Amino acid sequence: MDGNGRWATQRGRPRLFGHHAGARRVREIVETCPEIGVEYLTIFAFSTENWKRTQVEVAGLMSLFRRYISKETRALNSFGVRVRFIGDRMRLDDKLIRLMSQLENATAGNTRVHLTIALNYGGRDEVARATKRLAQDLADGRTSGEARISNFLLWQSAYAEYEFIDTLWPDFTSAEFEALCADYGGRDRRFGGIK
Repeated sequence: MDGNGRWATQRGRPRLFGHHAGARRVREIVETCPEIGVEYLTIFAFSTENWKRTQVEVAGLMSLFRRYISKETRALNSFGVRVRFIGDRMRLDDKLIRLMSQLENATAGNTRVHLTIALNYGGRDEVARATKRLAQDLADGRTSGEARISNFLLWQSAYAEYEFIDTLWPDFTSAEFEALCADYGGRDRRFGGIK
């Protein structure tokens, strides 16, 4: 969900205005998913690098996340969306963590759309935390504007195909989402020509 702050700045508004517009856009995109055959959607809401933003912006984003979860839980559940969060919850406040867990639990039985929200997430951070967990398991005697991905799902995206578009998230419509998915579905792949 890139470009919220730039979108607001282009309109002479504060950056948080853009974040609110971006949050409203999520519902439209999620509701479009079943219509175009998308079962799994991951959105990057807040990266580990976003803590470097101003204190006012970070506090505003955290407040927005709490309000969004409280307001959208019923709609997401009734639409059949299963919500999961990825990212490090340790730095988030207790109320937000509780709301995230409640949303995950409330939607756990849904299967229409699987929505993953990356919150306080970073690809490098995820790999580092997994490595630390593995090292701990072993110690315990057990085994177990730019075209960039901004540290998003590094491990999971090893063979991903990307579309870099100029549209800022608050302007990203379901029609544009549908067109991108249709283009993706119509491509010939190198591995056996499978669409």
